[in-house]
Amino acid sequence: MVSLVLTSSLNLRFRPLPTPKPRCPTPKSLRLNSRSVIKCSVNNSNNPLNPQKNKDFNPLISQKSTFLNHSPKRDSIIINSASTAATPAPQQQPWQGAAMRSLIASIATGVILWLIPAPDGVSRIAWQLLSIFLATIVGIITQPLPLGAVALMGLGACVLTKTLTFAAAFSAFGDPIPWLIALAFFFARGFIKTGLGNRIAYQFVSLFGSSSLGLGYSLVFSEALLAPAIPSVSARAGGIFLPLVKSLCVACGSNAGDGTEHKLGSWLMLTCFQTSVISSSMFLTAMAANPLAANLTSSTINQTLGWMDWAKGAIVPGLVSLIVVPLLLYVIYPPTVKSSPDAPKLARQKLEKMGPMSKNELIMAGTLLLTVGLWIFGGTLNIDAVTAAILGLSVLLVTGVVTWKECLAESVAWDTLTWFAALIAMAGYLNKYGLISWFSQTVVKVVLIIFL
Repeated sequence: MVSLVLTSSLNLRFRPLPTPKPRCPTPKSLRLNSRSVIKCSVNNSNNPLNPQKNKDFNPLISQKSTFLNHSPKRDSIIINSASTAATPAPQQQPWQGAAMRSLIASIATGVILWLIPAPDGVSRIAWQLLSIFLATIVGIITQPLPLGAVALMGLGACVLTKTLTFAAAFSAFGDPIPWLIALAFFFARGFIKTGLGNRIAYQFVSLFGSSSLGLGYSLVFSEALLAPAIPSVSARAGGIFLPLVKSLCVACGSNAGDGTEHKLGSWLMLTCFQTSVISSSMFLTAMAANPLAANLTSSTINQTLGWMDWAKGAIVPGLVSLIVVPLLLYVIYPPTVKSSPDAPKLARQKLEKMGPMSKNELIMAGTLLLTVGLWIFGGTLNIDAVTAAILGLSVLLVTGVVTWKECLAESVAWDTLTWFAALIAMAGYLNKYGLISWFSQTVVKVVLIIFL
C-alpha cells in the first residue's frame, strides 16, 4: 500500500515524530527532508490511505509506478504549477494619489507667476508669497487632493522656499476664527445625531405646509433657523432637508423622472436651493467662508466683525430675500399643485413616530439657546464667540450627546480648520508685506483710467 504524508514542523509548530524504520529499505533517491513529500510503501491493509480502497483521496496517487520511479524535478514542477494555479492574479489597485492634471495646473500657476519679475512697488518676497497663494487657490478650486492637503502643501512650499518661517506659516492655527468653524461643525453633528433638526423641520411643515407656498416658506425658515449652528450648506441642505423634501414630494405625488416633477418637486427643490445661499450669508457661523471674510476685513481695514455685528448687518436684507425669493419663483416657475394637504399629514406622522423629545434633544436645544445667547450678548458679558462655542461643546461632551470620538471622526471640520488656517496665514502676510494695499491702489487707478 502507498501512503502520502505531509509534514511541516515549522508551520504546524509540532515537534516532528521519529520516523519508524521501514520494513523495506528506502532507496537514497526517495530520502527527502522534513519539508519534502515523503513517499513510502508500507504493507498495512487497514490503512485508510490505501489506494485500493480510497482511490480518490489524492489526485497525485494514480499509478504505483509514479512513486517507485521518483523524480524530484517532476514533483517540484507539479507542486509549483499547482500553487501557481491556485494563487489568483493580484488585481491592480486604482490610483489613490493626486489628480495629476489638476496638480500640474496648480503648480504651473505658481511657477509661472514666480518667474515673472515683481512689479514696481512690490517686494520680491511678497511676489513669491502671492505666487504660492494663487497656486494654492487654484489647487483648492481644481482639488487634485482634499482641501486640507492642498493647503498643507502650500504652507510647506512657503517654508521650503524661505518665503515664510515655520512659525509664520502656521501662525493662523492659533487664530480663533478657524476654531469657531470647527466647533460649529461639532454642533452640527449633535443636531443630526439627536434628530432635533428633523423635528424642527417637521414641526414647521405640520403648521404651515397645507399649501405649496406655505410648504416652501416652512422649509425656508426652518433651514434659516438652523443656519447659526450648522456652518455647512451641505450638512443642512443635504443631510437634513434633502431627505425631507424628497419624502414630501413623494407624498404629494411629485416624483422626479416620471413627468410629475412639475407638480411640486421642481419648484420646491429650486426654492430650497436658492434660499440656502441666503441663510448662509445671514450669520457668521452659517458658512465657512463668512469668518474668512471677517478675518480679511480685520487684517485689511482693522475693523473687527463679531457674531452680533455680522447678524445686525445681514438680518434685514436676509429676511427680505427669504420672503421675496420663494414668492418670485412661485410666479416665474410655478408648481401645478397649489395645495399640499398630504404634507402636514406626513409631517405629523413623522412627529408621532419620533415620539416626545428625548433627553438628548432637550440637552441639544438648551445648549443651542445657551450658545446663541452668548453669541448675541457676548459683547456685554465680555465673552467672545469661540469661548461660547467651547462652553456649548463642553456641555454636549459632558452629557454624552456628542462624544469625542465623533468629533475626531468629523473629518470635514478638521479639513476646514486646516485650509482655513493656511489661507488666513498667507492672506495676513500678503497684507503685512504691503501687497493688498498695492493691489487696491492699482485697481483704483485702472478704474479711473477706464471710466474717466
